[in-house]
Amino acid sequence: MASLGELTAGIAHEIQNPLNFVNNFSEVNKELLTEMKGEMDKGNLEDAKTIANDVIENQEKNKPSWQKSGCYCKRNAATFKNKQPAKKNLTDINALCDEYLRLAYHGLRAKDKSFNADIKTEFDNNAGKINVIPQDIGRVILNLINNAFYSVGERQKEEGLGYDPTVTVSTKKINDRIEIKVKDNGTGIPQKILDKIFQPFFTTKPTGQGTGLGLSLAYDIIKAHGGELKVRTKGGEGSEFIILLP
Repeated sequence: MASLGELTAGIAHEIQNPLNFVNNFSEVNKELLTEMKGEMDKGNLEDAKTIANDVIENQEKNKPSWQKSGCYCKRNAATFKNKQPAKKNLTDINALCDEYLRLAYHGLRAKDKSFNADIKTEFDNNAGKINVIPQDIGRVILNLINNAFYSVGERQKEEGLGYDPTVTVSTKKINDRIEIKVKDNGTGIPQKILDKIFQPFFTTKPTGQGTGLGLSLAYDIIKAHGGELKVRTKGGEGSEFIILLP
């Protein structure tokens, strides 16, 4: 069951997030084109040209997301055809965190346009590059950020106006290790279930919204890299997940 769950979670990650990314920018361009059509109907050709330039700039700026989607699809096809062990590469950890933070946010916004959160980054310029399997560490970061967004979203539903949902991703070089933190001011994790969160299939999310495999797989990935995954939390005040990598 655990192996099946791991396969399912991997497929969902590789397919859903790039498609959400593409869908999000498609919606943005659709809104711009609708606005451009309105300006043309009014005879405001200069304004229409300005919006057209925005569409072109947006398309060029986000072309990598379309290409990335194709890369994900090719990688999945290769995985089913002939699964090969993933290789470690020297990876810019700040760039990786930033990429998956944006991927998580745009993916969520593609599904729920009402969602908003204050996103902060605190990257250590000395973090540099470390030898990791980037897609695996990226999966861990993505899962932690998605969980953080879910947590602040739930607290926002409870408290409404006056609550400022905030998610912070930071990196820091500490001697011979790199520390990555994903911090939120969401609902927090009750102490009574804290020792269960890394267990396979344990989830506090409603049916259909979580498999209970994300944190379990994240824990295994970090351990396989010779690192640690820890959590600090307080019910009703938020959580901080800490990754330590050699």
